[in-house]
Formats: sequence, structure tokens, C-alpha cells
Amino acid sequence: MLRSLNIRNVVLIDKLDIDFEAGFGVLTGETGAGKSILLDSLGLVLGKRADVSLIRQGADKLSVTAIFDTPKSAELDALLAQNDIDVGFEIMIKRSLSTSGIGKIFINDQPITAKLLKDIGKFLVEIHGQFDNQGLLNPANHMGVLDGFGGYDDLLCQTSTCWEAYCQARQKRLDAENTIAKAKEDEDNLRHWIRELEQISPKPGEMDELSARRQELMHAEKIIENLNYAYSSLTQGKDISSALRSAQAGIDKANSYVDGKYNDIYAALDRALIEISDAQDAIESASTDISLNSSEQEEIDSRIFALKDLARKHGVMVDDLSQKLEDFRQELSSIEMGEDGLKALRQDEQSKRLAYITAANALHQGRVAAAQKLDKKVMAELPPLKMDKAKFVTMIEQKGESGWSKLGFDEVYFSVSTNPNSPQGPLNKIASGGELARFMLALKVNLAQSVNIPTMIFDEVDAGIGGAVAQAVGERLAHLGQEVQVLVVTHAPQVAALGGSHFKVEKHTKDDITTTTVKKLSAPERKEEIARMLAGEVITDEARAAAVKLMK
Repeated sequence: MLRSLNIRNVVLIDKLDIDFEAGFGVLTGETGAGKSILLDSLGLVLGKRADVSLIRQGADKLSVTAIFDTPKSAELDALLAQNDIDVGFEIMIKRSLSTSGIGKIFINDQPITAKLLKDIGKFLVEIHGQFDNQGLLNPANHMGVLDGFGGYDDLLCQTSTCWEAYCQARQKRLDAENTIAKAKEDEDNLRHWIRELEQISPKPGEMDELSARRQELMHAEKIIENLNYAYSSLTQGKDISSALRSAQAGIDKANSYVDGKYNDIYAALDRALIEISDAQDAIESASTDISLNSSEQEEIDSRIFALKDLARKHGVMVDDLSQKLEDFRQELSSIEMGEDGLKALRQDEQSKRLAYITAANALHQGRVAAAQKLDKKVMAELPPLKMDKAKFVTMIEQKGESGWSKLGFDEVYFSVSTNPNSPQGPLNKIASGGELARFMLALKVNLAQSVNIPTMIFDEVDAGIGGAVAQAVGERLAHLGQEVQVLVVTHAPQVAALGGSHFKVEKHTKDDITTTTVKKLSAPERKEEIARMLAGEVITDEARAAAVKLMK
């Protein structure tokens, strides 16, 4: 619920701080006193467009701060979590706008965008004016309203799941058909490309091996020359092996005097002899392996060229040619599979389609039952609102397959007729302003819990009505206030008299400066204000007595 509203420099409001209560509250005042300014200010913290024209004359900026109890809403929780906003038990929204057009928005001291503010505001307050074209008046919202009232979340979930499965199966079938159709166009090319790639038989990593072997062949003579030099260095001139054996003999002789003290040195020389022998054998073997065959180099050059040429042809890297060959084989296989493979996909699609239709039909039946229940409840509200001749019907029409979705195949809209001989028609097209307000009220009384919005504001929904009808409207608003917080801007004393809290909006002029104020009225002040609403400018004792009677 809305707990407080603090306004600074908005149109005629200089400074205003209001604390609100739960239940049914009313705002009254003379026409032009500034009640709409309050709604404009509240609209700013709910995400409505901010305009510099709202800034009070002489001020450099405006600001509005509102504090709400955090409503219990999984959708709101998800939205806040998605944007890394931690609100705890209360949501404080502050919005400011300077005359230069620079605006700032904070939620619990964290800056946010106007778009996010608007998304959050939908979960906090619903404002309904006499000519409001949002919320319940927008047919696009009627199915969601009915679904919330019906409470058949399991049917909605099942239908959505079946729809996703059907869409995936249909897409698989379409993809397969497109692949086969395209593959058939390229069948001759595919067979040629496969033969071409199979003939060369590319292997991953082959280019690195070929490049290394090519490098070796290009420098074969110099490699052999250097290997021969290394071999001769070990075997010609001073014989390294003989020198090592002579050294071993000396060590062995020295050991005879010291009881093998130098055995480690002898062993090291022995290992060196072995390593020298291994090195000589390795050099000799390496020299033998080096090929001077120029034809092999030509073959490697030719294969490298062929691999690169095929890679360019198919738009891949050389190492990806083997995968490209496999892809071509699969495409050709899909052609050969033909209708056999498609038949399985079509059967799966049909199975998923039937499952969706079954789920959507169950959802449709749930909506029909909920609509009958809602219609009955709304119709029960209309006679006390002096609309006993009116009729309210929730229309549910099934769409063609092109209109199917995860929400089923229903189109839902609220239809009314105001007189026995009047045709049924869309709610927002048939009813007049006063009738519309009463239809909305009858709906909201029954939807309060399912809509799950903690605060509802009615802006002069009692316009054009009075007497017993206004009394009935006030009673319904008071009843609605037992479920959610209700704030009503009203000119009807019958409505104002039923408010649990009462605020009076007044306009004062001093030194050519006009200011709007809002005051919470005490019980005596409430009686006087309701008497004014009954009598006009001159308040009589009879008006005061009538006010007391209304308040009782």
C-alpha cells in the first residue's frame, strides 16, 4: 500500500507531505482546487512522463517521493532481482526534474530508468479515471484478468508447455524439409564434392605435418652437411671414446689406493661413453633418413596446393575439410532418407499438436467456467448500483490456428449492454462515463484479490451520478477497501461520508501567489466538509444534520 507522498514544487503545490492509511480513503475539494495535481505527482513516481511544465513557477526543480509497503508478487520480485534492486519491506521512490529537463529517478537510493520505474509502478498502484483507457478498459488485458480471477495456473502452465513442444517439433520438421529441398537442388554437386574430398582424404592437423616435412626437404643438403660435421667431430682427430676410457683407467687406478672412493666419477665417465655412442648412432641414423628426393617435395607441394584450393572452394580452414566431408555425407544421407525421416518428424509434430489442442481445450473450459462465475458476480453488483437493466458478459471466442499461442486459442473481452434493447458491445465502446465507472467498480470489487495490486485509486468515478446510486457506489468502494487500499477523488457526499480517512484539497492565494494544500480532516471537520458538499457555499444546519446522517 501507499504509505506516504511528499511533493515539492509541483504546479500549485509548494510543499506537501501526506501520510495515508489502509482501507478506504477519500479526497474532496472544490473544482480546480488541485486534486488532479496529486494524481499527476503520484503518476511521476509510477513512471508517467515528466514534463517541465509541472515545475512550480519560480522553482528550479520539482521532486516527488513516495513510500510503499513492498507487495507480495513473484513477478515484481523477479523484476527487482533481474535489475539487482534490493528493497526489503518498503519501496521508496524519489523522482526529480529540473527546469533544464534533467531528471533523476531513485528506488531505495539506487538510480533506475523511467522505463524500469513504469514496469515497477504497475505492481504498486492502479489508477482508474472516468475516461481511463488502460487496465480493465483495454480489451488486450481482459484475458489476463479472467485468468487471474479463474486461478487455473496449472492449465495455463500445461498449455504453455505443450505450445513450446509443438513449436519445436514444427520447427524441426520445417528445418528438415528446407534442408532436404536445398540438398536435392545440390545433389549432383554434393556427390561431386564428396568424391573430390574422399579422393584427397584430408586429415585434421595434416597441414602442419606437410609444412614441417616440406621445410625438411627444402634444407636436406644443409641438414646432412651439418649432421656429417657433427659425426666427424665425434669420430675423427682425437677419439673422444678413447679419451674417456683412458680417464676411466686413471680413476680405476686411483680407486685402488682409496678403496673405491672415486666410483661416482668412474660411473659418470661410463655414462658419458654410452651417451657418446648413442649420439653417434643417432646422427648416423638421421643422416640416412634425410631424403634428397626432389619428387617427394613436389608431391608435398602439390598436396598442400590441392588442400588449400579445396579449403577456399568450400570456405573453410584446411583442418576443417574432413568435417566438411562429413557434413556433405550427412546432407546426402538426408536426401536418401527422404520421406522416411520426414514421416517420423511429421508424426511427432502431429502428436505434439494434438497434445497442445487438448491442453488448450482444457484451458478454454476453465475460462468458460471462470467467465460464468465472474459474470454472475458482476451482475449481482449491478442492481445496487442502479443498473438492474444492464447486462455484463465475458465473451470468449476461439481463434483460428494463426492466432494460437502459449495462452491457448481464446480471445477474451468484456461485453456489456446498458438497456434491455441495447446491443452487446465492448465495455469501452458501449457504456457512458457514469455507467462505465459503475461497471468498473462492479468488476474491481470481484477482482480485487486476483488483480493483486495493493492500492487502487479512483478519480471521480462517481461523476454523473448521485443520490442512491452514489450511495451504492460508496458502499462498493468501502467494501473494496476491505481487500485493498482504496483512494477516491470524489464530489459525491454519499461517497465521501463512507471514507475511513478523509483529505481535503484547498487552493489559497496570498500576495498573488496561489498554493494548493491538503489537510487530513478530523471528525468535526469531516462533517463540515460533507455539509459543504451537500449545501454548497452557504452551509446550513440542515446540511450539517444531513451530513451526520450520511456519516452514520
